[in-house]
Amino acid sequence: MPGDDGTAELVSAVRTALRAAGDPDRARGMQTYLKTTEPCLGVRLPEVRRLTAASATAHPPATVAELGGAAAELWRGAAHREERYAAVALTGLPLARTALALLPLYEEMITTGAWWDLVDGVQPRVRDLLLAHPDALRPVLRDWARSPDRWLRRSAVIAQLGARDRTDTALLAEVIEVNAGDGEFFVRKAIGWALRDLAKTDADWVRRFVAERELSPLSRREALKHLG
Repeated sequence: MPGDDGTAELVSAVRTALRAAGDPDRARGMQTYLKTTEPCLGVRLPEVRRLTAASATAHPPATVAELGGAAAELWRGAAHREERYAAVALTGLPLARTALALLPLYEEMITTGAWWDLVDGVQPRVRDLLLAHPDALRPVLRDWARSPDRWLRRSAVIAQLGARDRTDTALLAEVIEVNAGDGEFFVRKAIGWALRDLAKTDADWVRRFVAERELSPLSRREALKHLG
């Protein structure tokens, strides 16, 4: 749980490591690039992940609940953007990778993160849950695809990035179709991204899908980017 000693030690270790690795000059550039008012420490994402993994090795969470508590505390108490990146990184540890119990935390991260870098960081977690628990995740993603929250809609569309030949094309088609007319840039872009990713392993399916649907010019262009 968030208040226990193991969780507190892990959270403290992550925060200390991130502060020590900070670069004020890079931090200013990061904040400008991300267009966020949330302060940055200036730690690159690969380094955030490395430091988070090292902290978790030194202070290993004993259970999924303990790991989730640490991630939630880092996320909710974040004073800097990198603490949120670290929270997401914690949920990528093997202990958590297929833990359905973390789904509410992922939804919280998506809706409260509410910007592309944080939302897209959660995507691999959602994909792994879908691959491990398809019957549980399909209705969730169908609901997200119809949510008034644009970031949940985006997350539903990009959920299967990297699934390759395990992609549930019927589900992908459904979540795209209900968002095909969406005016939100981040949703239109996501549709193209999801289709472009699938084209790496099933170009014919993507060509047929794009030919048979009314998609925005942005979605269509992104989908066919590498197909000629």
